[in-house]
Amino acid sequence: MDQRTVDPAAIEAEVGQVRSLGIDALRGRWRMMFGATPPKGLTKDIIGRMIAYRIQEEAFGGLDRETVKLLDRLASGEKPNELKRRLKAGTVLIREYQGERHTVTVVPDGFIWRDTTYSSLSTIARAITGTAWNGPRFFGLRVPSDLKGVEAPKASSPQSMKQPKRR
Repeated sequence: MDQRTVDPAAIEAEVGQVRSLGIDALRGRWRMMFGATPPKGLTKDIIGRMIAYRIQEEAFGGLDRETVKLLDRLASGEKPNELKRRLKAGTVLIREYQGERHTVTVVPDGFIWRDTTYSSLSTIARAITGTAWNGPRFFGLRVPSDLKGVEAPKASSPQSMKQPKRR
C-alpha cells in the first residue's frame, strides 16, 4: 500500500490559492486536472470547489466504499432508507399502548425491545398490538398522510435530552 506523507497546511494553501484564481485560470487548472474543458454551465464557484475537492481527494483519499455505493444507489433512483439515516444508535423510542409503556432502543443492527433485537420497528409494533402496523408510524416517527404539514414527534436520544420550550 502506498504510504504518503501529506502536509495539511500545504493542501490548505493550495486550496486557498485556487479560491483566488479568476475564471480563465480556473478553466486552465480544470483542463490540467481533469483532461478536458469544464462544462459550460459551471460557475466560477463550482469549478473552484470541484478543483479543491480533487486536490483534497488526491492528498487525503476519496470517499469510502460504503458512501460510493450509497451515492450510486441514489443516482440510479433508489430511495434512501430515511429511518436508518435519522435514527442513531442509542436513540430511545417510547410508546404507551393500552396503558403499557414500551421502550425501544436503536442499536447498530436493529432495535432492542424486551431484551430481544429486532430488525424492524414494524415487527415490534405487530408484537405489541397484535395487528399489522407501520412501525415508524406506530412510534410517532412518521405522520399520517392527512397530517403532512404537521411535524412528527421527535425521538429522544442521549445527546438531546432537553425539554422543549412551551409556547
